[in-house]
Amino acid sequence: MAPRVLQVIPQLETGGAERTTLDVAEALVAAGGAAWVYCEPGGRMEPELLGLGARVLHGPAGSKSPWTMLVANPARLVELVRTEQLDLIHARSRAPAWGALRAARMAGVAFVTTYHGIYNARSGLKRWYNSVMARGDLVIANSQFTADHLIAQHGTDRSRVRVIPRGVDLVRFDPAAVAPARIEALRQAWGLTAAAGPVVLLPGRLTGWKGQRPFIRAIGQLARDGLPVTAILAGDAQGRDAYAAELAALAGAEGVGGAVKAVGNCADMPAAMLLADVVVCPSLDPEAFGRTAAEAQAMGRPVIASNIGGARETVDPGVTGLLTAPGDVGALAAAIRQLLEAGAETRDAMGRAGRTRVERLFSKQALQQATLAVYAELLER
Repeated sequence: MAPRVLQVIPQLETGGAERTTLDVAEALVAAGGAAWVYCEPGGRMEPELLGLGARVLHGPAGSKSPWTMLVANPARLVELVRTEQLDLIHARSRAPAWGALRAARMAGVAFVTTYHGIYNARSGLKRWYNSVMARGDLVIANSQFTADHLIAQHGTDRSRVRVIPRGVDLVRFDPAAVAPARIEALRQAWGLTAAAGPVVLLPGRLTGWKGQRPFIRAIGQLARDGLPVTAILAGDAQGRDAYAAELAALAGAEGVGGAVKAVGNCADMPAAMLLADVVVCPSLDPEAFGRTAAEAQAMGRPVIASNIGGARETVDPGVTGLLTAPGDVGALAAAIRQLLEAGAETRDAMGRAGRTRVERLFSKQALQQATLAVYAELLER
């Protein structure tokens, strides 16, 4: 029988963990199982989840109050598990994972975690807090880099770790499925004229570790060196208005205020990636996987990513894109120049190689099948 699973996550707003929650819910429903999600209300991805046939229980899933994490949430989850006869709880974030762990033990059901991020710890207390993500009966790591990190941090036995890379939706992220009108709509919405020149896209929420500062400085350096480009920052500020203002001021100081466009959240990222000549993922801290880099390659675009973390697994340097040292403005500018001056034919060849690699290694279907196999492994014990 297909499993009946409860996933817990703080909210369904945006992000890789949230997208994976939906992907697994879709697979559970398609297999004839039940897909429940415990989260806070109001997330922009919740209607999509419900449209897949999943069900939602609202509550203070993201609360870090000890009472909520260790008493209130477990009580609510135990009641749901028993009422709906659920087989397994799958935790995807630290705060709700503590309640999920207690609930699973109280209800006598299996407990799975996915280690989605690189949870660095500067103290023993923080390491203990993070350790809940390594306490699953089985622990899913979204890259080999993540697996090595969690084993080093928590001493987890490798026999309990399963590496399942994040999956790219190859139907949504398919160049052939994007009508030219979608690309033109973004071009007009973003005010891109025929004189805009090459377009370089940085997809990601506006936060310092995503590397917007060195990216803008690299765009400024290229302009001073005679290669003006249009740079698109596609991502929410998520309340970081001061940071957004800082980036605008930096673009002005670099002399590229008109060339750097912060367009906010983009609902049509496949079209945005096709609009770009090059996609840049210049994170300053290691990405656990690097979903955006994989999605860009699925869209047939060469990617420049930082040579750290999961990007080393998602980008094949010289074949599907380039890797540069994080924060190295000169190296980032040189990589952008290299890809732009290589010409469209070379970029297209890299894009085709990237699409083939994502199809082989990073598909949503592979993630779904592997996750259901983890559930089956536990429930057969």
